Amino acid sequence: MKDDQKNFLLFAVIAGLLLFAWPMATGWLFPTANPPATKVQGGETKVVPNPGADPAADTPAAVRDRRVVLAETPRVAIETPLLRGSINLKGARIDDLVLLKHQETIAPDSDPIRLLSPSGAANAYFAGFGWSGRGLTAPAPDTVWQASGTKLTPTSPVTLTATNGSQRFAIELSVDEGYMFTIRQRVANLGQRAIAAAPYGYLYRYGPGKDHDTWTIHAGPVASYNGTVNYDVDYSTVKEDGTQRFDATGGWLGYTDIYWLTALVPDQGTPVALSFRPAANGASQAQFEPVSARQVAPGQVLTTSSRFFAGAKDINLLDDYEEQGGIGQFGRGIDWGWFEFFEKPIFHYLNWLFRMIGNFGVAIIALTLTVRLLLFPIAQKQFASMASMRALQPKMKALQERYKDDKPRQQQEIMKLYKEEKVNPLAGCLPTLLQIPILYALYKCLMLSIEMRHQPFVLWIKDLSAPDPLHILNLFGLLDFNPPAFLAIGVFPVLLGLSMWAQFKLNPAPMDDVQKQVFAIMPWVLMFVMAPFAAGLQLYWITSNLLTIAQQKWLYSRHPALKEPLVAVGGAAAKPDKK
Repeated sequence: MKDDQKNFLLFAVIAGLLLFAWPMATGWLFPTANPPATKVQGGETKVVPNPGADPAADTPAAVRDRRVVLAETPRVAIETPLLRGSINLKGARIDDLVLLKHQETIAPDSDPIRLLSPSGAANAYFAGFGWSGRGLTAPAPDTVWQASGTKLTPTSPVTLTATNGSQRFAIELSVDEGYMFTIRQRVANLGQRAIAAAPYGYLYRYGPGKDHDTWTIHAGPVASYNGTVNYDVDYSTVKEDGTQRFDATGGWLGYTDIYWLTALVPDQGTPVALSFRPAANGASQAQFEPVSARQVAPGQVLTTSSRFFAGAKDINLLDDYEEQGGIGQFGRGIDWGWFEFFEKPIFHYLNWLFRMIGNFGVAIIALTLTVRLLLFPIAQKQFASMASMRALQPKMKALQERYKDDKPRQQQEIMKLYKEEKVNPLAGCLPTLLQIPILYALYKCLMLSIEMRHQPFVLWIKDLSAPDPLHILNLFGLLDFNPPAFLAIGVFPVLLGLSMWAQFKLNPAPMDDVQKQVFAIMPWVLMFVMAPFAAGLQLYWITSNLLTIAQQKWLYSRHPALKEPLVAVGGAAAKPDKK
């Protein structure tokens, strides 16, 4: 009895830690779901303003209004099916860019996501290209370049030119129909002496982005070199430890948020130094430059080519740039982690279901059904094992009583019993264990894939990548307050708890009192634990629980031993059903 009380007390402490420490743990282990896209107020669903989705939003803290800053310098417009913005001719910077297909909120009139912003406005974030070297008079940051056209489109490239003394410089810019710019830098030596030129590209970002770096999903500086991708550098590393340099042939580097990426891609056959370095006022800068400058004789022209990606992390598009564009590891601009080999097939299957069905929530239900069908043969073996374990319960109880003062001997006898009866106590856990990687893969898909951002389901669920906004503690929005995160219990978490409770109730009650207490409280602990997670993940678990209940009812009909009352200690144990 004392052991039972001790075990229950231990479980109660663990449950309490899960319940109250979980919000802090998730801040390090798992990024929270996207901010709620909607809230329920006065019984009505309303869109939640989300300036946090804009990494360079105009705020009262802005140095100056962005529109004023943009109007101060001559510019070349950028227009593609996915992008709008402009190139600053003062300094030859790409510093004004919005993503047309992605909005800050789910409201139809919401502004598009702004990715890049000029120096002088809030949260400056821009790319530029230049030269360094011996005998070179490179254009200064305030040089005003001349443009060959007024608009950069996928069918009309633009060339910027500047002349300093005996050198003429040109930057030819083109853009595809995705998010990739191609930059050809030329320097012509018009003088009488040889010069050494080292063309470089840089990305300047003021302060960290809105997304936080966590153990499972990286946000911040990212670099690919020598066949690997480095997610270990973050903003604090650059600030505290100084310049981080990586020598490579080709590679790429830039800054990643959960859904957005900027990346400098030097020529993939050129030895370069990739680096992150601190800049003034808490900013940081990513840069590539050749390992050694190249000689340019009088009358000669040096031409180099690089690329610049700025846009949404569309999985298929990134993979296409890697496979067709020859940019090694570019698909890993998305931090899939160690289980990419498993997570990406789950994403592609789920995305295919969505294209076929037209609703991501229904696609998640279809995915759940697929998983349960694939695991059904294993579930049958699980129930057969449960029947065998059920029949052994009286014998196990007798051994526990007989050797209650000799725990090592007790364990030896129980293992001997398993061996004699040919029962594997872990077999019943297999379907649950197999679902853990699937649940984790779905979590990563919901958190990482731009394709699932702001996808609705039905009724009040307008964004499956955000938590359920219909909270019980404020009476489903009738009371004008928002409960704290760890008490923000929505309808979906409650349904998850109820479905798990029903699943446990359907199982025969275990003989051990501690196990009974664990099964009684576990559904409600998980209800609180899962509340901050994306509604899509909760939908998967609810559907899985309901399918498990239906499956259990059918399998109980085939294994009636699971429903038979246990024989008292000392009596004959029920034999497992062999059907």
